Amino acid sequence: MKHFKHMQASSADQAAKEAAGGTAWVMAGGTDLLGTLKDEIFPAYPETVIDLKTIEGMDGIEEDGDALRIGALAKLSDVAESELVNTHAAALAQAAAKVASPTIRHMGTLGGNVCQMHRCWYFRVPDDRFHCRRKGGATCPARIGDNRYHSIFGDDGGCFASSSHDTAPALVALGATVRTTKRDIPAEEFFGAHGLRSNVLEDGEVVKEFSVPKAAKSAFQKFALRKSIDFPVVNCAVAQGADGATRVVLGGVYPAPWRSAEAEAELAGGVTAESAAKAGEAAVSVAKPLGKNAYKVDIARTLVKRTLTDIA
Repeated sequence: MKHFKHMQASSADQAAKEAAGGTAWVMAGGTDLLGTLKDEIFPAYPETVIDLKTIEGMDGIEEDGDALRIGALAKLSDVAESELVNTHAAALAQAAAKVASPTIRHMGTLGGNVCQMHRCWYFRVPDDRFHCRRKGGATCPARIGDNRYHSIFGDDGGCFASSSHDTAPALVALGATVRTTKRDIPAEEFFGAHGLRSNVLEDGEVVKEFSVPKAAKSAFQKFALRKSIDFPVVNCAVAQGADGATRVVLGGVYPAPWRSAEAEAELAGGVTAESAAKAGEAAVSVAKPLGKNAYKVDIARTLVKRTLTDIA
């Protein structure tokens, strides 16, 4: 295992400054990053790992007018159990409750789950045996290889890996904003295939908190091979705002959370059993499955219908 320095940050701004040169990486709960460092999956490694857990005041959950403010260091278990989140952003509480195992949820943070790297097995194989597109290589091995868990809606910059964070679709559906040390980023614009990252963060940019608008209704469902521990094969979050408009967002089907305009168009007249079924069909109408993952189309269709039924 390669060696690196360890630093404890006293503030998000200090962590951002130390990471600005690109030779230091930041760590929250460590449930994702430590495994990747141990397995040596990267072509290059950081000189320093900056621990964010020592920063005070970045784990709060509180009301802020028509929104909730949730610190990036809020534990997933605290988000799942928060009365505020369950009342005003139920999809996010339900998503946080579905992440991995109870032990991981007590260690992992909302910011860490949102910023985690994707779980593609070509990307994650030890010793960097597949120098894939996300690592600067020429191709994505999943395009013609074993792609049973990969994108069914095409590629993002040549990468077919699917997003694997449970909380991301919920944040997009709820219209959340990601606040960093540099800027405010709508959650819908935050995710994507950007090299080793699955988001648009730059070197020297640290997520500080999330602003989550209160939703009239919202819900989340997840399909995984095992009900606990596993990453999603497909997940779905839906949220209905005060104006009655409903957002439909899928995870596990594209390198970023996939917001379905086609499904949302079917809900213009309201969410009913009939419109939920039509939305499910519409959501997969533009799917382009790969050789081994067409089964995910059926799962996505059903999950959209079931999740919408929860708020009908």
